Amino acid sequence: MTKPIIATLAGHSALEIFTAAKKGKFETLALVVAGRERTYSHYYRHLIDKLITLRHFSQLTDPATRGMFPKNTVFIPHRYIQVYCDLYKFENEFKIPVFGNRQLLKYEEREGRYNQYQILKKSGIEYPKQFKEPKEIDRLVLVKVREKIRRYERAFFFAANQAEFYNEGQKLIRIGRITESDLKEAVIEEFILGPQVNFNFFYSPLEKRLELLGTDTRRQTNLDGLIRLPSVWQIKFLEKNNPSYIESGHISVTVKESLLEKAFAAAEKILKAAREISPPGIIGPFALQTAVTAGPPSEKIITFDLSLRIPGSPGTAFTPYSSYLFGRNMTCGERIVMEIEKALKLKSLPKITS
Repeated sequence: MTKPIIATLAGHSALEIFTAAKKGKFETLALVVAGRERTYSHYYRHLIDKLITLRHFSQLTDPATRGMFPKNTVFIPHRYIQVYCDLYKFENEFKIPVFGNRQLLKYEEREGRYNQYQILKKSGIEYPKQFKEPKEIDRLVLVKVREKIRRYERAFFFAANQAEFYNEGQKLIRIGRITESDLKEAVIEEFILGPQVNFNFFYSPLEKRLELLGTDTRRQTNLDGLIRLPSVWQIKFLEKNNPSYIESGHISVTVKESLLEKAFAAAEKILKAAREISPPGIIGPFALQTAVTAGPPSEKIITFDLSLRIPGSPGTAFTPYSSYLFGRNMTCGERIVMEIEKALKLKSLPKITS
């Protein structure tokens, strides 16, 4: 079978994907946006065989753009699809083979008809308690509100009761971060106190195997700067500002081995729930974003977020978990390319694409 061209949107995990593709001797195709293309057209041009320039990533699903793809293309989705593109058109009108189950991407959202809480609830794994109304708040909660301007980002604030919910919410409304209507649709979620760990998994339909590729935690702005201030200045900052959790990077971390059993158990339940909700379920990479609580009687892994595509964290290769499986460290991009290579040998590409 002829090797396909590996394509993706130029952002998020693109360099990780293209590096893996070139190691596997695949040709690559990057869809870049004019004005933010030099990372791909200049500094890492050696990783890319063909560039398609768009005015905006949303043009991916336009008929004119689809006509620019070579026939033997496999498209790798990442977070930019959910942020910038019309998911309905991507699911139903994008006639290019997509690695993974494209129907699952919409379930990563936190509100709306399709959302990750459907999978979390069906799986039966532990996730933070949610509150439907501010009056129900009886503990420290983290409130997640869609931002007014950057609709793909969320504003966050803490509250321990109804009064604090409205006081903090109104502060964000006054400075223009959120709207009154978005505050009414906010997700109110118990705050889980504990170290945060992202478990980055991969499910192979060809091997019928769940794999842990690596673990990491997030660097977030302006939160990371805030926690480095002396407490007196933290208090002064918080009098007029709210912490922001916008992701700016990742740090590789490891977990003690006794936690792995619990992480795998949670991931297996997510796989089962996803198969029932959107057959054939998860194909390829997914991640559980978790907090580890102290117990008693023992630590618990609480999943507060779910990613259903490649995580934007190539540094997970610098944790030991992929080497336990393959004898060498491996990025998620490399594992995707490995799966595509095996599918080509078995003439089973339809088993891993949609």
